[in-house]
Amino acid sequence: MGPPAATYRKWGRESWVRRAPLLPALVFLIVVTQVPFVATLVMSFMNWSAQPDAPGKSFAGLANFKTVFSTPSYRQAVLTSVEMTVTIVLVSAALALGIALLLDRKFLGRGVVRTMMIAPFLIVPIAAAVFWGNGILQTGFGLVDGLLGELGVHHAENISFLTTHPKLSIEIELIWQWTPFMMLILLAGLQSRDPEVMEAAAIDGAGAWQTFVHMTLPHVRRYLELSIVLGTIFIIQNFDSVLGMTGGLNSTNIPYAVYEVFYSAKDYGVASALGVVVVIGSILVATFALRVVSSLLSEEED
Repeated sequence: MGPPAATYRKWGRESWVRRAPLLPALVFLIVVTQVPFVATLVMSFMNWSAQPDAPGKSFAGLANFKTVFSTPSYRQAVLTSVEMTVTIVLVSAALALGIALLLDRKFLGRGVVRTMMIAPFLIVPIAAAVFWGNGILQTGFGLVDGLLGELGVHHAENISFLTTHPKLSIEIELIWQWTPFMMLILLAGLQSRDPEVMEAAAIDGAGAWQTFVHMTLPHVRRYLELSIVLGTIFIIQNFDSVLGMTGGLNSTNIPYAVYEVFYSAKDYGVASALGVVVVIGSILVATFALRVVSSLLSEEED
């Protein structure tokens, strides 16, 4: 025979007592995240425009999603998002690994250098975008423009990074901001190595390159995967840099396209379909990220 009914009721009460403090946070999370997403999902299947001559709201089926994938400007926004995300993530990961290897060594002032290296990641994204757009890359009075002008490389009025190379400008700014994030993850992985194993390898005559390829790189592989996946999730949703630096000039990605369609064209149905596409892509990447994190934690427990 199983436990009596009174025991089940007691377990139920104890379970609710443990879970009750979490209910306000759960309700808040549902209201803030799930309700808006459900509303966006419903709107993505509707003809809904705020233009004066637009017809009333009606069911559109998959027409908005067809518009998203058949309109050249939207397809270009998808390609731009993919191009910038891949470039930023790969370059940031390579730089982060190199910097983490350097900061893992012992030297005078290592703590100060580490603090300075993570400073870009602590800056508010829109503030960083405005700083790079107006203070560093702006034509006429930007830092890079002024330095090149002083060196006689170009005349100051001929240097226009934000208009001639908008995607490259955004990529440089995001690499500068997200490399410290990946570096922190990789540095944590490097510091989790067993020092006795590393010392034994050095005693056995393993060189720096052999140690890196056969011991360090396999050890930080999971941390590298984690930093790449998390970086991809954040960067693919980037909106601040496009808005603050170029205003979408030849650099419109999916989040900025959603902004333009929603606030400029006022086509809420197509804008919602674009938003759903971004969410689905982010969920796919997030699922992979969670699996990497779970695998990493299970290895640490073993």
